[in-house]
Amino acid sequence: MLNTNKGKGWVKSQACGCKKKSRGWKYANLRLAYEKLLADGILAYPVENFGRFNRQAKLINLAVALALYDANISYAKAKKKAIAILGSTPNGCLEANLAYFRDYWEAGRTLGRGNLFIYTLPSSPLAEAAIHFGFTGKLLYLGFPRNAEKETFKYALNMLKSGTDKIIILVQANAHSATAQVLQKTK
Repeated sequence: MLNTNKGKGWVKSQACGCKKKSRGWKYANLRLAYEKLLADGILAYPVENFGRFNRQAKLINLAVALALYDANISYAKAKKKAIAILGSTPNGCLEANLAYFRDYWEAGRTLGRGNLFIYTLPSSPLAEAAIHFGFTGKLLYLGFPRNAEKETFKYALNMLKSGTDKIIILVQANAHSATAQVLQKTK
């Protein structure tokens, strides 16, 4: 049996929340949203280097925290969980890559700048979430030319049906918003 409505978290430009528990919060910026979720225990402990993440990685971490909270799945710093994370974004990390190269070009550099970190892989924001939450399952980034959200959902359902994964966090994100949904296979 598949539970596709185990829990869902969402983050938009100035609000975030979770679906099943019907909770929502307004905030002025992502830093304040992060601090609120940390204070409320939705984030069990601080996200290392959260301030250095690009916007998409911040959105994804907050959305995953809200989805886990909504699904009543706890996590702890030293405890790993066999949870897979699967996501897609319309442009991968294109915006972060463009910002890096624009900065690189404007600064007139001929060698890389050691003080900048660039997400060169579209899976990097998902990996940041997997590291923080202690996920040991598969981490996949999928790109579909059409109907990315629907196709990614179907792919996740097939993963659950195959029996290799019991819990999958399905992430949809862009530079302005993110959703994370917990899908679970129960017996």
